[in-house]
Amino acid sequence: MSAARRAAAETERAESEALTRRVAELAEGKGASELLALDVRELVGYTDFLVICTARNERQAKAIHDEVQERLKAEGRRPARTEGVGEARWILLDYLDCVLHIFTPAERERYRLETLWGEAERLELGAA
Repeated sequence: MSAARRAAAETERAESEALTRRVAELAEGKGASELLALDVRELVGYTDFLVICTARNERQAKAIHDEVQERLKAEGRRPARTEGVGEARWILLDYLDCVLHIFTPAERERYRLETLWGEAERLELGAA
């Protein structure tokens, strides 16, 4: 790999990680719990990171969704896809490099994405 390609790959990685940390920070700011970020770049081709969090109930899940979507929109980022907002038990916001999953407790236990993606490395979120 050329130096230019290597540098571009490192820049892309840094941008993906920064987006992931920002998504986690915004979710945490609205009370999301059990936050974790999984680095799935070596496992899938459709995203770099999964952020998984728990909301106490559907109302809080919608509040987390609204906060992340509105704040990132103000920063010039819109999700490529959003799912589950109507029922709000499992909301997905797909920012291509990072996919946010907001679960109510029962849905998180049911789908156990952290177990499904157990071989993925976890991204240290620091204070998040």
